[in-house]
Amino acid sequence: MRPSRVTLDGLLFAMITIINLQRADQWRGPGTTPNLEDIVIGRCYDYIETVNPSVGKKNCTAIWEAFQGAFISKDPCSVFPSDYERYINLTLHDIPMNKSLFWENNKQLVHRLSDRGKRYMALGDTLMGWLADNLHFCGSSSNSGFDYNSCPTSSECESNAQESFWRSASVTYAKHSSGEIQIMLNGSTPGGGFPMPSFLSDFEIPNFQRDKVSKINIWVMDEINGVNVDSCGENSTARLQSVLSHRGFPYDCYDNYRAVRILQCVDFPGNPECTTNSGSGFTSVWMTMIPVWITIMNNYGNMND
Repeated sequence: MRPSRVTLDGLLFAMITIINLQRADQWRGPGTTPNLEDIVIGRCYDYIETVNPSVGKKNCTAIWEAFQGAFISKDPCSVFPSDYERYINLTLHDIPMNKSLFWENNKQLVHRLSDRGKRYMALGDTLMGWLADNLHFCGSSSNSGFDYNSCPTSSECESNAQESFWRSASVTYAKHSSGEIQIMLNGSTPGGGFPMPSFLSDFEIPNFQRDKVSKINIWVMDEINGVNVDSCGENSTARLQSVLSHRGFPYDCYDNYRAVRILQCVDFPGNPECTTNSGSGFTSVWMTMIPVWITIMNNYGNMND
């Protein structure tokens, strides 16, 4: 017996519905951030007007068009670093000498230290990184051109919109870094502070320019109350030191670099790791900051005279 037309139409509708539901959740990563255009353009104006006006005027609308043009309406697993070339060119600006700060597995601490480019300028403090930081994005064949339900992770496909974006940005950032540059590692990370593969090992260090970089400072920072997995000259940090030596870069390595350690201790003022044992008993590391604060306040007062 032949099925009726109604039955066939109903079956076809059900199959299409199932396929669409499968596509809606086909990837393991979060979908495109809602209101992506408003966020990117808003961040752009915020950056050039208040965060870092020294970069000069930028065409934020053109930057958005270049950004979305790299992946909108495309196969989410067929987006390549070269697709972001126009975006990189439109957002490019100078990175101050001696201010580059590279990192692995300690993003929050890095950005507390960099202070939006005031102390150092990590990739996320540049315009190209600032606009996309903490956002999710990928293309779709839907009417909007974006997949708001899910995006592929790097384990699902390497040539996805976000992975390719950060690869392109990392290469550019490394090529434009100069003078003494800093690398901050997390010494409490299971497996070691210098993972391979990683953005640092695969896309940043290979693009350091020997004629621009004079020295590299490695800071291996244990977490407060964290285990000591890595230290200078040991484990994965020793591997990083070997890589830098092989590439001809002079370096110094510091375990729990004091200035950064003091910053970590802001959240743990009473922790034993945030005090030093002197001959006269325990002395808080805050005492070491008094001369610094006096200098800052004097300079502030002179500015207001």
